[in-house]
Amino acid sequence: MRRDPRRRAAEPRRRHREAGGAQVSETPSPKGAALGRRIGIGLMYGLWKPRVLGAWRVPASGPVILAVNHAHNIDGPMVMGTAPRPLHFLIKKEAYVGPLGPFLDGIGQVKVDRTGADRGAISKALAVLDNGGALGIFPEGTRGEGDFASLRAGLAYFAVRSGAPVVPVAVLGSTERQGRLVRGLPPFKSRVDVVFGSAFDAGDGTGRRTRTALDEATARIQSRLTTHLADAKRLTGR
Repeated sequence: MRRDPRRRAAEPRRRHREAGGAQVSETPSPKGAALGRRIGIGLMYGLWKPRVLGAWRVPASGPVILAVNHAHNIDGPMVMGTAPRPLHFLIKKEAYVGPLGPFLDGIGQVKVDRTGADRGAISKALAVLDNGGALGIFPEGTRGEGDFASLRAGLAYFAVRSGAPVVPVAVLGSTERQGRLVRGLPPFKSRVDVVFGSAFDAGDGTGRRTRTALDEATARIQSRLTTHLADAKRLTGR
């Protein structure tokens, strides 16, 4: 029986590749990301006391990129558990160790090799945005001061290439104190602030994807992110 072409057109677009003769989806699972969000809600609100500000600024539908500062390992899970939409985060391949690897795959996250241009990760991230999903990125590329002082070009590429708006996100309080029970984590039941900023377009409106255009987009993004971080600190008193 032939399928209704209108129904087929309405289904989410998925990119595929051949692997051992079988079709393998290149799009991280939206259902997996929804499950990851439920797990994040349970863990983050169960272990700490998140204070969420500005979540209404995240577009309710359509492609969007959440650009998150990164000072502690819980920053990603904290945003996953407090964002109003399921997220597909770009996560370094070094985190995919032991059982954590299949778990991260199962909840729709995207493994990325930071040593070079990871075409597989790029394809999956763009597929998330093509399908109207929400992509989470640490634009600094690695955990550091969490001040957006040094941005890689990846965020600008995804924003310009997809046309998706960028929402700055500041996670504050995750590094202020060490817990007594687990010294590598913030004290249990301590407050962590998550502040979502206003969505903005990273491109200049021309659709250019040249090196110059990406450099300009990166500078534009960095300005907006650092401004949001300063505003978030004033708002929360951090």
